[in-house]
Amino acid sequence: MSKVLIIGAGGVAGVVVKKCAALPEYFSEIHLASRTVSKCEALQKEVGKDRVKGVYAVDADDSQQVVELIRKVEPALVINVALPYQDLPIMDACLETGVHYLDTANYEPKDEAKFEYSWQWAYQDKFKEKGIMALLGAGFDPGVTNVFTAYAAKHYFDEIHYLDIVDCNGGDHGQAFATNFNPEINIREITQKGKFWENGDWHETDPISVRKDLDYPNVGVRASYLLFHEELESLVKHFPSIKRARFWMTFGDQYLTHLRVLENVGMTSIEPVEFQGNKIVPLEFLKAVLPNPGSLAEGYTGKTCIGTYVTGLKDGEEKTIFIYNNCDHAETNREVGAQAVSYTTGVPAMIGASLMLQGEWMKPGVWNMEQFDPDEFMARLNKYGLPWQVVECERPFEQQ
Repeated sequence: MSKVLIIGAGGVAGVVVKKCAALPEYFSEIHLASRTVSKCEALQKEVGKDRVKGVYAVDADDSQQVVELIRKVEPALVINVALPYQDLPIMDACLETGVHYLDTANYEPKDEAKFEYSWQWAYQDKFKEKGIMALLGAGFDPGVTNVFTAYAAKHYFDEIHYLDIVDCNGGDHGQAFATNFNPEINIREITQKGKFWENGDWHETDPISVRKDLDYPNVGVRASYLLFHEELESLVKHFPSIKRARFWMTFGDQYLTHLRVLENVGMTSIEPVEFQGNKIVPLEFLKAVLPNPGSLAEGYTGKTCIGTYVTGLKDGEEKTIFIYNNCDHAETNREVGAQAVSYTTGVPAMIGASLMLQGEWMKPGVWNMEQFDPDEFMARLNKYGLPWQVVECERPFEQQ
């Protein structure tokens, strides 16, 4: 059976739905649920009722609501493209109903800007005993970058020593200030301390304080800032030879200026404040007034470049390779009506789901992307819209 239930109806979910709908050989039946059922109905109308068989309203914070929905739909797999806060309730529902699970971002408690895998890894034994599988972080970063690393380890290196994951959005959406995915999650991620792995330990940096200028293929030189990103946590665990692992993301000066002003006046806070007799969270209010990331696709120009620099030993010699993808905003808009940031997250989720349903990536327990054989996933990236390149190069950054 290859029936799937997709939870979420934002920009990434739209890509997942359309990509799954185009591949009935992998996905026999699609069902779609969200807090806002009208968004599901709009997607169903776009792809047709013959592919999206059912749409439902669900509060994914409520595990029992999800349990009831799963029992009604009876899917083989739940694809979670809702919010990271909702990972655990959805995992609990999958556990209760005995259904496989996939997400694109790790759990984050709503009242604390902190994301890590510990909460989800704690489900390993429960999922194993139930005979079901959870695939974590099946987006691009995390996700594809994990698979890039596994592919490098399999085909290019005997030992990996240094890892630099880089994420560049070289596009222009014409807005004064907008985020390319959920503003609440995006801003929480950027405003917390940076963190990287070196010599067996984690090291923290002040937010957006470490900058390197990097020349991205088919984009050009962009200012890149050190952040903490969840794939670092799993990669250093599963590749213990890594001496240093870092994550870099590009931001323009205008974006950072807006962000600093908003932070200085308290608009990025997740602490509730009193306003006209009601408690509101400033960041949630900010999310409501910023452009919806799904609305940015029309007129978006330029490309993304996301990839993994890997340095290690092969036959006793040190070498560095860069595995990367370029994705064009205008092309993804023409194909599925989405900007490239949503596309680069949605396509890998579809591919991961297809591999699970076919049994190629299937073992009971809770797993990260790099724990499976990378070759077929890499082949499907080329086939379904995210072609990649490998180049041998110099190390991009010297030691700090």
